[in-house]
Amino acid sequence: MWWQRLLWWRPPCLVRRVIVNLVHEESEAIEGVLWRYRGGWCVLRDCSALKAGQPPKAMVGEVVIHRDRIAYFQVEAPA
Repeated sequence: MWWQRLLWWRPPCLVRRVIVNLVHEESEAIEGVLWRYRGGWCVLRDCSALKAGQPPKAMVGEVVIHRDRIAYFQVEAPA
């Protein structure tokens, strides 16, 4: 379809469930849906805070993280 060609620029992990591992916090991460990535900012929705040895803790609202704080993304494989 012609409209699919308009989506070629979309990053492969956008609008997918990801785990964001932070730079200085090795035992902590944030899991959520990568909703938007603009400039140096990532916006996550439906988030949970992950900490080693503890159950996930739900976070309310959107979470905005600057790319300087991100070590790497772990992207969930498509079903």
